[in-house]
Amino acid sequence: MKRKIEKGTIVRTGVLVFALANQALTISGHSPLPFSEEEVGQAISMALTIGASLWAWWKNNSFTQDAIIADEYLHHK
Repeated sequence: MKRKIEKGTIVRTGVLVFALANQALTISGHSPLPFSEEEVGQAISMALTIGASLWAWWKNNSFTQDAIIADEYLHHK
């Protein structure tokens, strides 16, 4: 029986090919992206801020005494 290649394998390989092509262009002195370094830095900063915000929002943040007690009950049940 012939097995299919997983989608994750294809995606990871595509990302790797893109990264290698990007690195080759950068080494050869070409700008692979039509953005300035400042714009790339701002985009990375924005992505990190969004990621941190989503992570902090997703986690259970208990501030009140009742919420803390409920967390203790939940984890020690």
